[in-house]
Amino acid sequence: MASVSLKHIYKKYPGGVTAVSDFCLEIKDKEFLILVGPSGCGKTTTLRMIAGLEEITEGELFIGDKLVNDVAPKDRDIAMVFQNYALYPHMTVFDNMAFGLKLRKTPKEEIKRRVEEAARILDITHLLDRKPKALSGGQKQRVALGRAIVRKPTVFLLDEPLSNLDAKLRATMRTELTKIHQRIGTTFIYVTHDQTEAMTMATRIVVMKDGLIQQVDTPQNLYDMPINLFVAGFIGTPQMNFVDCELEEDHGEMFLNFGNSSVKLPPEKANNPILKDYVGKEVVMGVRPECIHDDQKTIDAMPGSVIECDVEVTELMGAEIYLYLECDQQKFTAKVSNRSKARAGDVIKVAIDASKIHLFDKDTERFIIH
Repeated sequence: MASVSLKHIYKKYPGGVTAVSDFCLEIKDKEFLILVGPSGCGKTTTLRMIAGLEEITEGELFIGDKLVNDVAPKDRDIAMVFQNYALYPHMTVFDNMAFGLKLRKTPKEEIKRRVEEAARILDITHLLDRKPKALSGGQKQRVALGRAIVRKPTVFLLDEPLSNLDAKLRATMRTELTKIHQRIGTTFIYVTHDQTEAMTMATRIVVMKDGLIQQVDTPQNLYDMPINLFVAGFIGTPQMNFVDCELEEDHGEMFLNFGNSSVKLPPEKANNPILKDYVGKEVVMGVRPECIHDDQKTIDAMPGSVIECDVEVTELMGAEIYLYLECDQQKFTAKVSNRSKARAGDVIKVAIDASKIHLFDKDTERFIIH
């Protein structure tokens, strides 16, 4: 069993600084859990408390059924992979991977078997005789992972392990890490500020801000049903568009008005009884860039949610174009087909897919409807 349980965990530093507040989480056996959030949100501090490298101020931490608050890092049966690899430059790849096992007085034959098995999983068998200075960044990262794998820990802790790699290698290593997790069937707890890594690898994601958990859910649920404005804006690239609107009711139909523009809510959203409390009030409309369309066929099909915009900038991204728009002093980003004819300086009409709109309370910033 390699479940991890964090119960009301706090980390407070001298001077009244609280890095992590009331952190409660049950991490399942063999789960790939990712902690994500902006710099300074407490995710690495949480990981270091699980590793035993930071003392827990309050709360209880269990690995399996064992309370480990006062257990030394070496006795927690965890392995940590750092951002900077931390390889010994004078040792070969084999010796780097075998080092932890030698300290534990593991028999030589067992060390050889485990290192070769890990090297095969990571496709670095041909590198075992090399020194770290002869390796690329991606190869060093695999060696650091291999050093952790040979110990056969119950929990892997990974602190931004891909942040030093170039964009193409990061994409490759994301796939490799997912495969490694599936092969070795161990609990992975992974920290990153990169939400693409989180969305592509995690079974569940913990979104953090200012030391507090904002939401814990599967990648798809976080994307489709963000609990508040912060999560909605943090998950997704480009980020969700937010517009301050006034909700108005007219003959049983609901409209979101901003400036001289208006978006009609479809019946499945308009009929939600919770909206009655917000009629005549300001709310925040959230709409993802891919839900704003500039093709004529979609515009004709959605007459109730067509707005007129100035095109400020266009970015060709290959398969799609990002349009940076302004409408009634509100900024929008649209992700449209690369066949779009829109150019900077144009005035165009776009249709907002009102069935995909999210509404948030302007004061509490919590969601009203998805």
